[in-house]
Amino acid sequence: MKPPKDASSASKSLDPRTELVTSGRDTMAQKGFVNPPIVRGSTVLYPTAEDLHAHRGEFQYGRHGTPTTKALQEALMALEGPQCAGVGLTPSGVSAISTALLAVLAAGDHLLVIDSVYRPTRNFCDGLLKRFGIETTYFDPSIGVGIEALFKANTKAVLVEAPGSQSFEMPDIPAIAAVAHRKNALVIDDNTWATPFFHRSLDQGVDISLQAATKYIGGHSDIMFGTISANAQAWPVISEAIRLLGVCAGPDDVFLALRGLRTLAVRLAHHQQSGLEIARWLAERPEVLRVLHPALEDDPGHAIWKRDFTGASGLFSVVLKPAPQQAVDAFLDTVKLFGMGYSWGGYESLVIPFDCTEYRSATKWNPGGPTLRLHIGLEHVEDLKADLAAGFAAFNAAAAK
Repeated sequence: MKPPKDASSASKSLDPRTELVTSGRDTMAQKGFVNPPIVRGSTVLYPTAEDLHAHRGEFQYGRHGTPTTKALQEALMALEGPQCAGVGLTPSGVSAISTALLAVLAAGDHLLVIDSVYRPTRNFCDGLLKRFGIETTYFDPSIGVGIEALFKANTKAVLVEAPGSQSFEMPDIPAIAAVAHRKNALVIDDNTWATPFFHRSLDQGVDISLQAATKYIGGHSDIMFGTISANAQAWPVISEAIRLLGVCAGPDDVFLALRGLRTLAVRLAHHQQSGLEIARWLAERPEVLRVLHPALEDDPGHAIWKRDFTGASGLFSVVLKPAPQQAVDAFLDTVKLFGMGYSWGGYESLVIPFDCTEYRSATKWNPGGPTLRLHIGLEHVEDLKADLAAGFAAFNAAAAK
């Protein structure tokens, strides 16, 4: 009987869909099992005093890595593409953001952040970073090369999010990165919405790519997880910060993230197809003023999305025509397949109301009506349409009172 083939030794020219299935798997080391074992451990024993003194060994301490974390890191590196020099694993998306920022910034530095950024990122910048003597300036997502005017002598990094996970503006990352690199600043991208499967941001000039892997990597709403991927220039400072801060993810979540990664391609394809169908259906509804989705042809960010991305996920927003709050609440209380919850990327559909007004500073948020963010899950699209239609019936009845 032939020994199982080591999938990690396959050609590096594989399609990303194949890489998702094969990367990070060493079936020989796994005694022939398809999946790596969950290694729960802190202490790693050394065979000799000489090995101990030299810190010799593939694994030295559980916080620094195990066979389980190594498998996920190798798979994520393959997904990120050839520019990726390393991947760090963190216990949440916010911890990925905070770790990356602490790695590249010091007291007295200046940071540029896109105005449509994830709100907890803004809270971290305006809270802890400010207390550490780091200044943050927010910029218009549409600024492009105009960002050069915002640079200072002490600007060390630019943080973008493409698209913004509520308002969905699409920044021109290659243009911003070109300016930042001329100014000797690093570019950090929150790539949670597209994942590296639909957007290899390291290939677009980004130095550090972040994900809340809680979302699409996990895919089942059952883990908290973050990833930090970096190019050769940025990886040394990222890996040092991870070690010094004691950042690590639990073994069970690492295993679930690896399991979720294997089906990422098929899940994202479904999210994309259903998301676009629902988005186009909503655009025709009389209650909807406009849909905020960069993959729609009439979206202001569509040209950039089409140039830089290979697909779209299931998250987007809608602006409703002006209506009282009780009408919006009636919609939310009526839909059954769309749960109300502050996350996304799982198999289930979600909806939340939001208002960016109080946390935009470089731009004004004036959408023209109430706003809802939708995540389109893996349910049958006609069932989702029927659920939304019932919600709109309640919306209209409440608005007429």
